Amino acid sequence: MKRAIVIVLDAVGIGALPDAAKYGDEGSNTIIHTKQALPELMLKNMCKLGLGNIEGEKAFEEEEEPKGIYGKLKEVSAGKDTTTGHWEMAGLVLEKPFPTYPEGFPPEITEKFKAYIGKDILGNKAASGTAIINELGDEHVKTGYPIVYTSADSVFQIAAHEDIIPVEKLYDMCKYAREITDVGRVIARPFKGENSNYTRTERRKDFSLPPTGKTMLDVFYESGLSVCAVGKIEDIFAGRSISSSIHTTNNKDGIEKTIDYIKTAPDGLIFTNLVDTDMIYGHRRDVKGFGEALSYFDSKLPEIMEAMTEEDILFITSDHGCDPTFKGTDHTREHALLLVYGKNIKPMNAGVRNSFADIAKTVLKYFELSEKLPLDFANEIELR
Repeated sequence: MKRAIVIVLDAVGIGALPDAAKYGDEGSNTIIHTKQALPELMLKNMCKLGLGNIEGEKAFEEEEEPKGIYGKLKEVSAGKDTTTGHWEMAGLVLEKPFPTYPEGFPPEITEKFKAYIGKDILGNKAASGTAIINELGDEHVKTGYPIVYTSADSVFQIAAHEDIIPVEKLYDMCKYAREITDVGRVIARPFKGENSNYTRTERRKDFSLPPTGKTMLDVFYESGLSVCAVGKIEDIFAGRSISSSIHTTNNKDGIEKTIDYIKTAPDGLIFTNLVDTDMIYGHRRDVKGFGEALSYFDSKLPEIMEAMTEEDILFITSDHGCDPTFKGTDHTREHALLLVYGKNIKPMNAGVRNSFADIAKTVLKYFELSEKLPLDFANEIELR
């Protein structure tokens, strides 16, 4: 079997991009700052692939003879959100960022939404998801009004207690919000609890815009090859050009499902998002939890590599940063991590790449599909 396995460690950026100051993110460096805050964090298996050898990053141990290709990727697209990062690594660049609403959504959106759901809303402001449900959760339970909020990212988020607004009804609200907004993602945020002590459940669901152009997923699918999605990949690409999809409850589940696909999936693409570093730890600025999530992935990396065939190639990357030591609670505009492994690839320093789309360019070249999605702005990574 011959598969490209792309694992996105969500929000695990590796150093501020040259234009980070425009986003207020100058000086951010998610993985390095996490290591500096947690000196005991070793990530020995990622280091064996070359993590500590990446240009400009000296926090992790350098490997004398790395087993992988190592480097980092610049982002061409404007923005620092999940959808933009994933679309670019799949070969689609956005010239304009998705719109954001730091002051809340305007009446032309909220009035339509309230008319559809037949009730008022709470919130309508930029806020941390964990904070706003504890701030407004009691009022929500009392009134039945959903909590609507956003962030520095292009999102329309709707939070509701599962006992007050059933999850399927919440999903229906999100589908309508998707119709009337131009944000990158509409996100259902169900939660449970009582008396200002609320926690989000694992029944989150993203409703994304469909990709605005062709991606490597389309090329694989149209070529009769398998496209297996793990985690929120199906949501990010709006379900387009996906043969098989598994939603996951946490990173542990996502890693196990990825290994299952590596053992069973036919030729094609396995695309995984591991979200805990973003959703649970990054936005909450939980450095210890962030490090533990990285450490757990690192401990499972040998099992992932062992399951691979001689022709498989593995890409470990990220979609943006979310530096848990940085100011605020939002994503940070950073380079993406790049580690590549294959049993027959030639280890080397890939340097600082000019686009996340170098991943798509490399994958399509490896499968001899480059002519089906010309990516003139990207450069393939030499594998052998």
